[in-house]
Amino acid sequence: MGNKLIGRVLATEKTPTTMEVFNFWTDADLKLNALDVVKVEHIDGSFTFGVIRSISHITDAQSFLTNYISSDFGDLNASDMTLRVGMNYAEAEVTFNNQNIYTPVHNNAPVYLASREEINLALGLDKIQNPVVCGVMKMYERTQDEIIIPVKFNSKFILGPEGAHLNISGISGLAAKTSYAMFLMKAIQERYMNISRKEKESGGSIAFVIFNVKGKDLMAIDKPNDFLDSEEPELERERVYKEYEDLGLTPEPFKHVKYFIPYASSLSAKQSSYLPKDDIEEYIKNKQLKKFKYIYKEDKNSIEMLFADIDDSNQTMEAILSKIADPGDSDFGNGQIETWEDFRNKINDLSKSAGNLKSGTRKASNEISVLSWRKFKRVINTATQNDEMFANRADTNNNECRLADELKHIADNDVYVIDIAKLPSDKQAFVFGDAVRTLYDLKLGEYDGESKVNPPSKIIIFIDELNKYASKDTPKTSPILRQILDVTERGRSLGVILFGAEQFRSAINQRVTGNCAAQAYGRTNIIETAAKDYSAFSSSSKNILTRLEQGEYMIQSPVFRDVLKIKFPKPIYKQFKD
Repeated sequence: MGNKLIGRVLATEKTPTTMEVFNFWTDADLKLNALDVVKVEHIDGSFTFGVIRSISHITDAQSFLTNYISSDFGDLNASDMTLRVGMNYAEAEVTFNNQNIYTPVHNNAPVYLASREEINLALGLDKIQNPVVCGVMKMYERTQDEIIIPVKFNSKFILGPEGAHLNISGISGLAAKTSYAMFLMKAIQERYMNISRKEKESGGSIAFVIFNVKGKDLMAIDKPNDFLDSEEPELERERVYKEYEDLGLTPEPFKHVKYFIPYASSLSAKQSSYLPKDDIEEYIKNKQLKKFKYIYKEDKNSIEMLFADIDDSNQTMEAILSKIADPGDSDFGNGQIETWEDFRNKINDLSKSAGNLKSGTRKASNEISVLSWRKFKRVINTATQNDEMFANRADTNNNECRLADELKHIADNDVYVIDIAKLPSDKQAFVFGDAVRTLYDLKLGEYDGESKVNPPSKIIIFIDELNKYASKDTPKTSPILRQILDVTERGRSLGVILFGAEQFRSAINQRVTGNCAAQAYGRTNIIETAAKDYSAFSSSSKNILTRLEQGEYMIQSPVFRDVLKIKFPKPIYKQFKD
C-alpha cells in the first residue's frame, strides 16, 4: 500500500505552488477524497505531504457553450460529437516535510499515495505519547488502496497537564455525541486501569462523574449491549467486538459504576427517575444505587444554583444569597433556620409589605426591597415545596445520601452516574452546579481533613446539553457559568476535566470552548458551519461536516497537524429501547 504514482504537480503563472498549497493533476477515474494524504517528491531527496482540500474536473472546452454546441446544439440523446480531453486536478494543503524544507514543491513533481507510516508522519500520529484511542481513520476509502489507521490522543493534551477538556458538538440524534463521549471515557478508564503502580503513584489515577440527562440512556453502562436493535444480534456483536479489539480495547462495559437518583419515597406518585422500579431495586440490592437528598443546614450555600438562568443585573438576588450564607446574619445566621420549611417561612415573612407585617414581626430589610424578596420566594417555593429531594435528613441506612458527601469520597476508577433526566431544568442546573462545585472544592483540598477523602489525580465530568449552563446567552451573573469557567480556565492544574456536549458549538460561551484543548465535531447543518467558530475550516471540510454519518467525527487536537475524520464503534454497554 502507498507509493502508488497518481499524478504530477501543477504550477502555472496564475496558480503557482506556495509554501502552504499546491495543485496536482490526476486521472479522472481515480477515486480520491477530501482529507486524503498525498506525498510529493521535493528537493534534496525530501518528501512533502499534503492533505487534499478539493478536487475539480476540467476539459479543454473553452466555455459551457462549447460543450452545448458539441452535443449537436443541445440534443440530450446525442453522443459526444467532439472528443473532449479531461482530467481531475486536486488542491492540497502542505502539512509536513520530512526534512523540514517548506519551499514550494516544483512543477511536474511526482505525486504518490502515502503508506500507513507516511500518513502517520504527515498527520503527527507517529509519535503519540501517553496514547488514548479516540477512533479509527480510513484513508483512500472505498478503493483497493484503502488504509485503516487507529487514531490516538496524547492524553496529556486532553487530561492535562499540557492541555485539557473536550468539547463535542453536532445535531441531536445524528451526531451520537453521548455515544462518542462514552467511547472515549471507556478507553480512558481501560488505559488507567492497566497502568503500572509507578504511574499511579505519579498521578495516574482517574474517576468519572457522568450526568444522565435523557431518559435512562446511561443508567446501565456497566451491563453489556445485547444488540437486539440489530436484525442479526450475534453477527452485530461479533462485528462490534472485533472493532473494539482492533483498537486495542476489550469489548467490556464500564467497571466500578455507581448510580445516584433524586430521592422519592416508594409511596410517592411522582417518580424521580425513568429507571423502572425493578431496576432500581436490583441496583440497591447490589449496593450500586443511592437516592440523594439536599439538607438545608448543609446545602444552603448551593441555593444560588437555582438562580443560574435569572438575570440579576441589579445584584439583588446575590445580596439575598450573601445574607443567607452569612453565619452571623440576624435573620438566617446563628442556627436559627434548621429545615427547608423554616427557611420558606422566613422568606415568606420577609416578602410581606411593611403594612401587612404582624405585630412584633421584623420589617423587611432596608437594603433589599420587598419585591426582591418576593421574586426570591417564587423561585424557592417552586423548587423546594412538595419535593422530597429537599429533606430534613438523609437516612444512610436506607440507601439515602447527600450527593456532596458521596462525591467527596470518589475513588480511583469510580464511575458515578448522576440521574437528572426527570428533573425540571432549574433543578437539573441545581444538581449539576452543586456537584461541579463540590468536585472543584474537593480537588482544591477543601475536604482534606475529613475521613476517607482521597480523590484521584484526575476527575472527568461529562455533561450533555452544555448550552443550558454555558451558552452565550447565559447571564454573566450565573453561578454555574462561573463554576464552569473556573473548571475550564483553571481546572487543568487541579485535575478537574470537563467533557461537554451540545448541538451547536457556536452557541457556547467562547471562554468555555476556547479553553478546550480537544474538539470533536459531529454532523451539523450549513447554517452552523457559516458561524465564526468554523472559520478555520476549509470549504471542503465544512461540506464534510454536513454529510457525516452517525458514528463519524471530525476531531482536532494540538498534536495533530490537521483536522482528522474518524469513526468509532457502537456503544458496548446496554442500550435502552424507546
